Amino acid sequence: MSTAAPRRTQRRQADGPRLLDLPTPLTAAPADPPAHHVRAALDLRLRALLHHDPGTRTGEDIEDLHQMRVSVRRMRATLKAARPLLDAAWADGLRAELGWLGRALGPVRDLDVMLLRLRGEAALLPPAEQAAAEGLVAALETERTAARAEMLAALDAPRYTALLERLVDAIRLPLPTPSATQAQPALVDLVRKEARKLSKAVEKAGENPPDETLHALRILGKRVRYTGELVEPALGKPVRRLLKATAELQEVLGDHQDACVAEQRIRELLDGLGEYPDAHVVFVAGRLVERERTRADEKRTHWWAAWLLVKERAEAL
Repeated sequence: MSTAAPRRTQRRQADGPRLLDLPTPLTAAPADPPAHHVRAALDLRLRALLHHDPGTRTGEDIEDLHQMRVSVRRMRATLKAARPLLDAAWADGLRAELGWLGRALGPVRDLDVMLLRLRGEAALLPPAEQAAAEGLVAALETERTAARAEMLAALDAPRYTALLERLVDAIRLPLPTPSATQAQPALVDLVRKEARKLSKAVEKAGENPPDETLHALRILGKRVRYTGELVEPALGKPVRRLLKATAELQEVLGDHQDACVAEQRIRELLDGLGEYPDAHVVFVAGRLVERERTRADEKRTHWWAAWLLVKERAEAL
């Protein structure tokens, strides 16, 4: 059977987003109106999304999917943080569609991360135990195949094309804003607001909260970081210092979350092997779970110091 037709289809799909009529890349100077900074941020993230779309479709490098998903998340965070600067209905509608795309990309990316982690751990096991670990890996690969088919269907759907066109329209023209009589915050107020939310949540959580709470704090920290990226062109060095500290906090909390998720996924994979799974697989799964729990506990010891640096940098704004 010839493979020429599938290759033509794949190439046509990969080239599709590049045919969009994008304007000249936008830049934002410190003196530009706040809404223009939002528009420039959307422009930057849309171009990144389109750049990684072809690789996401082919699957040759899993980093393409990762960066495409990050672009979606950053656009959603930008729209959320800048909501007081924009027409709320317009911003919420676009953010909801980006949420749909993020949900289409997310499962495959999460499985990519888990497969990398599990394969790496399996390679460290004695040869006699690696075969048992392969049973867990195979179950994840089956799940990923199904998730990838759903993702590609979403990228081929008219809804995705409509979203891209909607984003192009958003950067081609000035963004819809509230009534001229409605007071609008300065850019610095946007990042201060997100930092206050994180600070209040940390104060409520305390120094040693449950895993679920640390994950929630990570999400709030990510919002501070993405909002900081939005306002950095206008505010400069103080925000760059905050971004660096927030990135360090994200790394610690991200590593903690990855270990927690890996632990839970291994348990779920074991449950999926039936009532009487192979004893070797059970033994290997137990070893892997223990390793992930140790990692999570170790990362927990570092997060508070990382948070204190974020707090210091945020208070300096």
